Amino acid sequence: MATSKEFIAFVTDALARYYPCRAKKAFGEYIVYVEEKPVLTVCDDTVFVKKREELSDLLSETGSPYPGAKEHYVLDAGDGELLRETVRRLLAAAG
Repeated sequence: MATSKEFIAFVTDALARYYPCRAKKAFGEYIVYVEEKPVLTVCDDTVFVKKREELSDLLSETGSPYPGAKEHYVLDAGDGELLRETVRRLLAAAG
């Protein structure tokens, strides 16, 4: 099942309240760019974030965006504060 246009619009609309962002199709799914940095992967209407030490106290659910991929954190895009804080930490780590 591919990510729906409605779901990717939901994710980018929620994120756009806090940061400039855009989604780009990649391999049939989406990468979400924040401040022109690839931050989120969206597959099968699920938001994935690479596992990073900066997020270990914030996120716990894990999954794989596609077969053979490394394990990622799963992010609830409906939780605006969690979405904002996750992206804030990722951008801070990226420098």
